[in-house]
Amino acid sequence: MINRHQHFIYIIFLFFCLQSNAEEPINSALGIRLEGQQENVKTQKEIDQLADQKQDMALTFQQSTVQLGDLRVYNDQLEKLVDKQREELASFNRQLQNAKEAQRSIVPMMLKMVKVLNRFVQLDTPFLKKERSMRIISLKEMLDDPSVSTSEKYRRILEAYQIEANYGRTLEAYNDEIELNGEKRSVELLRVGRVALLYSSPDGSDIGFWDKNTRKWESLPTDYRQSINHGLRIARKEAPPDLITIPLNSFQFNNNSIGGEK
Repeated sequence: MINRHQHFIYIIFLFFCLQSNAEEPINSALGIRLEGQQENVKTQKEIDQLADQKQDMALTFQQSTVQLGDLRVYNDQLEKLVDKQREELASFNRQLQNAKEAQRSIVPMMLKMVKVLNRFVQLDTPFLKKERSMRIISLKEMLDDPSVSTSEKYRRILEAYQIEANYGRTLEAYNDEIELNGEKRSVELLRVGRVALLYSSPDGSDIGFWDKNTRKWESLPTDYRQSINHGLRIARKEAPPDLITIPLNSFQFNNNSIGGEK
């Protein structure tokens, strides 16, 4: 028979058992809830990360779109530049082809120019004969020199033509030898452009001129001595520019003169 004391102990034991069995579902529920919250936190973090990634991707896309637009503009400009360079290259090729054709035609022309210049010097008034002849010889040697460019050859030929042209506009005095009456004589020559070539002996006693018709040296009357000597002083810069009387090639000494009358 269970007494009251034992019954009380049994009730207490039963209470603890019931309490122990009740805590397990509660702890289990609390554990599940905690795990759910942790999962929610993890999920929210992932969502936040995805949102950040999306924002970064949107910003990157926007920047890429802007860069793409800039690249298109840059490419369009490059295409224009390339097209322009192609046109210039085509133009250069045409010019190069024309230059080659011109070079093939300019060489015979230069040979002819030197030949004509040589003939002109031979037929011209015989002043500075040695200097002018040496210039022609130098041009001929240059034409046969492969180390000299075509442009340089052409330039020097034109320079020679210019020198010859300048002779017609200058006054010059120099010493030289001429053949007079079958004899070599040292004289002082006065060149008045290409109009007249006059000579005077060292003592001034003998004066004359080059006759373009007979292609010989001819004597002049003493009336021209003063004018020729004055012209020589002007050419030597010993006297200021002035008018001088010289004979023309018609050799009518009384009236035909340049710069005044006797």
